[in-house]
Amino acid sequence: QVQLVESGGGSVQSGGSLRLSCTASAGFIVNTWSMSWFRLSPGKDHEGVAGMTIDGQTTYADSVKGRFTISRDNAKNTVYLQMNNLKPEDTGTYYCAADRRPILEWWLIAKRGTASGWWGQGTQVTVSS
Repeated sequence: QVQLVESGGGSVQSGGSLRLSCTASAGFIVNTWSMSWFRLSPGKDHEGVAGMTIDGQTTYADSVKGRFTISRDNAKNTVYLQMNNLKPEDTGTYYCAADRRPILEWWLIAKRGTASGWWGQGTQVTVSS
């Protein structure tokens, strides 16, 4: 059974930082999958915010460019999302996910309501003004 476990969420004030972690279960090698962080905010669909391909190429949503950084530690089999200069509109539940699709195609499918691939249970991020 594949498990992706997110951690690191919490409550911060605007301008603060958080680092989310996504650790995979034994046997699931994160650097053999495209990995993404999605955000689900009230009244919105699943939004892809940061993604990384097998070869390490990264993609970011326009709303987080320059503030969020996705990274991967192969030795720890963990994917991270460093979030700086957080804004209230970043509030939501953040999910780590893995899939074989091209990143942008995957994000579009998720936005339309299809949870393709493997997903974690999510971690809540709340940013207050």
